[in-house]
Amino acid sequence: MNRIEDQFSKRLLNGEKLFVPYVMAGDGGLEKLGGRLALLEKFGASAIEIGIPFSDPVADGPVIQKAGIRALQAGTTLRGVIEKIQEVRKMISVPLVMMTYMNPILAYGIDEFVSDIEKAGVDGCIIPDLPIEEEGIISFKLEQAGVELIRLVTMATPKERISKIAEKGRGFLYTVTVKGITGARNELDVSLSSFLKGVKEISNKPVIAGFGVSSPEQVKELCQDSDGVVVGSKIVDLFHENKINEIKQLVESIVMSEVAN
Repeated sequence: MNRIEDQFSKRLLNGEKLFVPYVMAGDGGLEKLGGRLALLEKFGASAIEIGIPFSDPVADGPVIQKAGIRALQAGTTLRGVIEKIQEVRKMISVPLVMMTYMNPILAYGIDEFVSDIEKAGVDGCIIPDLPIEEEGIISFKLEQAGVELIRLVTMATPKERISKIAEKGRGFLYTVTVKGITGARNELDVSLSSFLKGVKEISNKPVIAGFGVSSPEQVKELCQDSDGVVVGSKIVDLFHENKINEIKQLVESIVMSEVAN
């Protein structure tokens, strides 16, 4: 059983909601990645999403784009991130999910990429620009390596296609909560609740909501109709500003709001 499936099922059976913070690898220097992962686990993360900096992202909003640029300017590479994850993996017990695009993987070499992330202890991989019609170039190899390919659905995805996507894999279904790119929003879409309920009815895997989530209030609202949330831009911003105590307060307030819910 993959670490994602194992740990998520235990938390859900215990009545918990899933909280997945996002960090941009190499923002502020790659040497900071291990410490940031350890802090997020200590603060209560169920899993951690690790972003790979890329020059032409299609899903990232301004905050994460800027973090990616800072990481690239600091010399961060996909190979360097994988090596750093392998180095620090022994100190992190929660699932680690890598978020990248196909171009860096193709440049790295698919076989070598899959082999190296398996050795590094990566548990899942999100590739937002890889449609299910094309995923055969890597999905079977990831499956054989015990790395879950995490697939996404959006508010614009037809129900028939959601069903087709939900049938695949055993990790979780990443449910995009905005009509657009990542980044904090002041309020959630009015149709989001019914959308999440519909996805929950279709999926036999945990449904985790992400994009645009930035406050405990939004988390509590989303957790009413999903199994958990991803919070990215807000945490990336706070790490960049070195506001560690505010990250602690944010994560703990989110975890407590989940428990209260």
